[in-house]
Amino acid sequence: MQDLLKHAERVAALLKARKETIAVSESSTGGLVTAALLAVPGASAYCLGGVVLYTRQAWHALRDFDESLLKGARSATEENAWLRADLARQRFGATWGLGETGAAGPTGNRYGDPAGHTCIAVAGAVRSSATLRTNRSERLENMYAFAEAALKLLEEVLTRKSGSEP
Repeated sequence: MQDLLKHAERVAALLKARKETIAVSESSTGGLVTAALLAVPGASAYCLGGVVLYTRQAWHALRDFDESLLKGARSATEENAWLRADLARQRFGATWGLGETGAAGPTGNRYGDPAGHTCIAVAGAVRSSATLRTNRSERLENMYAFAEAALKLLEEVLTRKSGSEP
């Protein structure tokens, strides 16, 4: 968690300085991104919350859920990560949304993506997405690698928006 915390601290500083907020929708990271953001003291100033949408059943538990919300985007794609980021941003009323979806392992997912595959998106004034493949099958190791990549992408987007160095 310490490796995640160093990234979360930089993200927190950027968000607090601008009085902006973040909301997260995670899948294969299992809440690690939100946990890292909440581990920074003063998190209530910038982190509005997060949701782990790991299964279709979890999606259906959302208020006002309709299949059209997914727009046919299959899990573990950048398109699905965008939908998650936008959903988190809109539902929480945040300045920024972060979405993550992937296959942590030890095997791949039913769509043919291998273990160690994730897609991440950040939605806000600047939008960015990335796909990561760790080429590893160790579930917990992948979960942390995915969370770190998500926090790094968020930090990069926030830094780009502010024009400051990381």
